[in-house]
Amino acid sequence: MKFNKIFNTDLNVSAICLGTMTWGDQNSEKDGFEQMDYAFSQGINFFDTAEVYSVPPKRETCGNTNRIIGNWFQKTKNRNKIILADKVVGRSMWDWFRPDEKETRLSKKQINYAIDNSLKNLKTDYVDIYQLHWPDRPINVFSGLEYEHTETSNVIPILETMEAMNDLIKAGKIKHYGLSNETPWGMSQYIKLAEKYNLKKPVTIQNAYSLLNRSYEVSLSEMSIREKIGLLAYSPLGGGCLTGKYLNGQKPKGSRADFWPFERFNRYRTLNTDPAVKAYCDIAKKHGLDIAQMALSFCTIQKFITSTIIGATSMEQLKTNIASIDLKLENDVIKEINHTQLIYSNPCP
Repeated sequence: MKFNKIFNTDLNVSAICLGTMTWGDQNSEKDGFEQMDYAFSQGINFFDTAEVYSVPPKRETCGNTNRIIGNWFQKTKNRNKIILADKVVGRSMWDWFRPDEKETRLSKKQINYAIDNSLKNLKTDYVDIYQLHWPDRPINVFSGLEYEHTETSNVIPILETMEAMNDLIKAGKIKHYGLSNETPWGMSQYIKLAEKYNLKKPVTIQNAYSLLNRSYEVSLSEMSIREKIGLLAYSPLGGGCLTGKYLNGQKPKGSRADFWPFERFNRYRTLNTDPAVKAYCDIAKKHGLDIAQMALSFCTIQKFITSTIIGATSMEQLKTNIASIDLKLENDVIKEINHTQLIYSNPCP
């Protein structure tokens, strides 16, 4: 396994991070334990979770993933060997997260409630990186490249959210905090306010990045490098599309496309999804590579990426994905990938 230092911390994390969002619904606790055992045996020391998991979000499964991780910590006594990243949900109309609240917000009150609930479920007294799952302000979060401005005063100030995070650091409940699904403007605000008010700034950002969505490269990649806020890349296989299993309308039984509500998978059902995936599959076949490993390796070599978050519903998938760390992409492969990106530019943003 390869490791990268998270800037401005003492954390050295595996270049591959174990994603956990299917545990507790699509996958059982037994499956989760088996995945954690294997990942840990392969040198992975970085797990990513969220209070909303498992997904798709449902009242009856909310918190299941964290409880499975907590039970594994209790059984294995491995808590101090794992760097754990958790997330607090951003603004939504869900009314089943916070007592006496009609919606989730990134206020001090709600963040304090969320971390205490996560710590209880995770059976730990601290989280290494506590991430803001998505912003409080209204923006396009999970699909599309366009920014549609909504003028509103009903927004929790970023400063209040930052102060809440800093208070949690002082209290020892979290070591650091990070952003997720954030924009260049949003990241710049956290940096500016940290300097102005002498507060801790975020140490990571978790956004989507894959061969099907390289929009992070446009401006956020430079900010990651210059401001030393590395990317934790999620959906590096484009929701599983970059395995080729969904080509030609296929929907394998037990897959995410089969399990999730149709509308939640729209991000990966665009006009150029299949043509782009076919092109990348052809590149992999030409060079004798596994398409999933090629896609993951392309992520791990990016200078702005600190760790690539993989997820799997089977052990076969997990083993293939973790083994991508040993794949070295030749320059010819990278050139062909970049040429394909010019033809099918970010089909699944």
